Amino acid sequence: MIPSSAPAFVAGPPPRHFALRIALLFSAPLIVNGFAMPYFPVWLSSLSLSDFEIGIVLAVPMFVRVITAPLAGVLADRIGERTIVLIWSGILSFAGAVVLFYAQSFWPVLVIYTLQSAVYSPYVPIVEAIALSGVRRWGFDYAQMRVWGSVAFIGATMLGGWLIGVVGGQMVLPAMAAGFALTILLAVAAPRVGRPRRPSPITAITEPPPQSLRQADLQLLLVGVTLVNSSHAMLFAFSAIYWQHIGYSGTQIGILWSAGVAAEVLMFFLARAIVRRFSVWTMIFSGCLLAVVRWLIFPMDLGFSGYFVLQCFHAFTYAIMHTGMQHKLVERVAEEQEASAQGLYFFYTGIFTAIFTFLSGYFYAWFGVDGFYSMSAVALSGCLFTFLGWYL
Repeated sequence: MIPSSAPAFVAGPPPRHFALRIALLFSAPLIVNGFAMPYFPVWLSSLSLSDFEIGIVLAVPMFVRVITAPLAGVLADRIGERTIVLIWSGILSFAGAVVLFYAQSFWPVLVIYTLQSAVYSPYVPIVEAIALSGVRRWGFDYAQMRVWGSVAFIGATMLGGWLIGVVGGQMVLPAMAAGFALTILLAVAAPRVGRPRRPSPITAITEPPPQSLRQADLQLLLVGVTLVNSSHAMLFAFSAIYWQHIGYSGTQIGILWSAGVAAEVLMFFLARAIVRRFSVWTMIFSGCLLAVVRWLIFPMDLGFSGYFVLQCFHAFTYAIMHTGMQHKLVERVAEEQEASAQGLYFFYTGIFTAIFTFLSGYFYAWFGVDGFYSMSAVALSGCLFTFLGWYL
C-alpha cells in the first residue's frame, strides 16, 4: 500500500471531491473485471470452444497488453491531460463489447477480444497514475481511494455469480458492456490534474532499465515473485469452469471468488502492522511457499468450505508477497527510478501470466483439475529464483 504523506509541493487546491471521484473511477473498471475475470471463460465455454481455444483467447490479449499499455501510457503522459486517453479507452472498450455480441466462433472472438483488450489496457494504470498525482500533490490516502475498487469487484463477482445461476453464461457480455458504459461516464467525470510531474510506471518499460535494476539479485527476485504471481493463471482461466462442472451454483462460485479478493483487501489493510512485525523476506517467502501448497491442494476433493479456505490463501500468495516486493523495491531503488522498477514488475508479470495462461489451456485439457499441479511447479520455480535473489 502507498500511505498518504505530506506533499512536496502544492499546485493549487485539489479538484473538488477528488477522493470520491477517484474511488468511483477505480470502481468502474473493477466492476468490469469482477464480471469478466471469473465468468468470461464460462461464456467462452458456452460457445463450445475447447479448453485449448479458451486458453488462447485469454492469453493472446495478455501478450498484447504488455505492449499497448505502456504505449498508451506514454501518450497519456505527453498530451497533458490523461483523462482524454481514459475517455477514449472506455469508448473503444464499450464498442468492442458490443461487437462481441456478434462473435460466435473462435477466430472472431479471438480477434475482437484482443483488440478490445488492447484499447482497455491503459484504463486502470492511468487511473492509478491520476490517484498517485493526488497522493503526491495534496496528500490524499491512496488506500482509502483504491479499496472501493476492490469492494466493487466483490459486488460484481457476487452479482455475476447469481446471474450465472439464473440465466447462464449469456449474462456475461451484457454485464461487461454495462460496466464499460460506466467507465465512460466516470472517465468524463474524472478529476483533471494536468501533466504528470514524473512518468507513469507503465511508460517506464519503453526505456532501458537503470543500472540499479540490472543487479543480478534484484532481477532474480523480480523474476521469482512474478513467476509466483503467474502461477495464478489457471485459477483465473478455469476455476469457474471447474467449479461449475462439479455442480457449484453461480452464487457459490461468486462467493469463492469474492473470498479471495476480500482476504486480499484485509491483508492490505493489515500490511502496515505486518511490515512492522515481520521482515520483508519473511513476507515474500511465505507467499511463495504457500502458493506451492495452494496449487498442490486445489485438485483434492475439498468441498465448498475447503475451497473457501483455500481461496483465502490469496491474502498470502498475492497480497502479502506483493507488499513485501514493493517494500524491497523501495529499499533498493532510488525514488527517481521508481517508475522504471514498477514498469519492469508490470512487464515480467504480464509476460509470465500470458505464457502460463496459454499453457494452462493445454494442461487443463489434458489433465483436468490435476493440471493445477503444473501451477505448483511454476510457483516452486518462482521460489527457487527468489531464494537465489536472497542468497546473492
